[in-house]
This record gives sequence, structure tokens and C-alpha cells, in this order.
Amino acid sequence: MLDNVSRETLDKLEYYADLLAKWNPRINIVAKSTIEEAWTRHIVDSTQVFAASDKQDGQWLDMGSGGGFPGLVCAIIAAEKSPDLKFTLVDSDQRKCVFLRNVARETGTQVTVIAKRLEQIDPVNADVISARALASLSDLLPFAKRHGNQATTVLFQKGRNWQAEVAEANRDWRFQHEVLPSTTDPEAVILRIKELEHV
Repeated sequence: MLDNVSRETLDKLEYYADLLAKWNPRINIVAKSTIEEAWTRHIVDSTQVFAASDKQDGQWLDMGSGGGFPGLVCAIIAAEKSPDLKFTLVDSDQRKCVFLRNVARETGTQVTVIAKRLEQIDPVNADVISARALASLSDLLPFAKRHGNQATTVLFQKGRNWQAEVAEANRDWRFQHEVLPSTTDPEAVILRIKELEHV
């Protein structure tokens, strides 16, 4: 993904990684053990979510944004590639939201940051919904249903247990899904989910 973005976008992402390293000791945004490989583990890992999206405009909701992965990384790329996409990042941790707003301001990226729990905000009617390492698929899908619409594309980054999560979720939900292998972790995937309906 990063081989076809401008130097300006690359500079913004590199600056983001620098800010992450600077803020992390104070508010523990990501696991300390991942900071040295933050570029691959967090930035590049998030860019593949943008590549998996099939929307050029509309509303993108990133649930449980934490340090902004994948939502804020996708927003930085979208500013160049899909400027009609509008990003909303939601996280219940006030300190992480301060960090997200700071990165957005420093990189000149337009995003809305909401410091609340997902169940506390009004339905977003999002066209794209993303989440990374937030909760099990069964726990995420009710939020995706609440905040999406009939045509929403859901992009969830999942680890080695993704197949068990899909099987469990299928007990209560019907959905179409594609499995996109992760480019940064051989055991991880991106689940691209559509046509989500509660059984």
C-alpha cells in the first residue's frame, strides 16, 4: 500500500510513528514491546485495512480506535486517495482521544474523535466500519449492525482464532465474508463482512 502513496503522506505516517514513540511512555497507547517495530506492527498493518475497503466516499467509523489503528492511519491515506471519506474515531479512553486529536492536528488530518463508549453514541450510519483487537466477532457485530446501514462494508482485523470466531458468530448472525490474509502477520486476517443480519 505504501509504495503508491505520495512522499507527503509517507512523511505524515512517519511523523505519526514518532509521536507514538514519544507519547507511549506516558499513556501506554500500545504494548511497550511493540514500539520498536511500530512501523510494521501498527502503521503498515493498518494500511492494509484501507486497501481492503471498497468505498471512495461516505462515512468511516473506527470502533475502539485506541492509538488510531487502523482508523487514523486510514484517514491519513484517505486524505490523498479518497478525500470524500469522512472519518469518525471512537474510544472510551480520554487520554488516547487526546493523543488522536493531537496526531490529527499535527498531520493536518480531518477526523472526528469521540471519547465515549460505542453504546453511548447515536447510530452513525457508517458506510465502512473498522476495528482492530477490540473484542470477539460476536461482541463486535451488534455494534456494526447498530452503526452501519444496508450497504456497509465491515473490516475487522483478526488473529489466529478467526475461524472459531466466525463459527461462533454464525449462530446468531448471517453475513457474507471474505478472508484477506494479513501482509504483516501470517496468522492474522482481515475479515471483510457485508449483508449483516441478526438471525
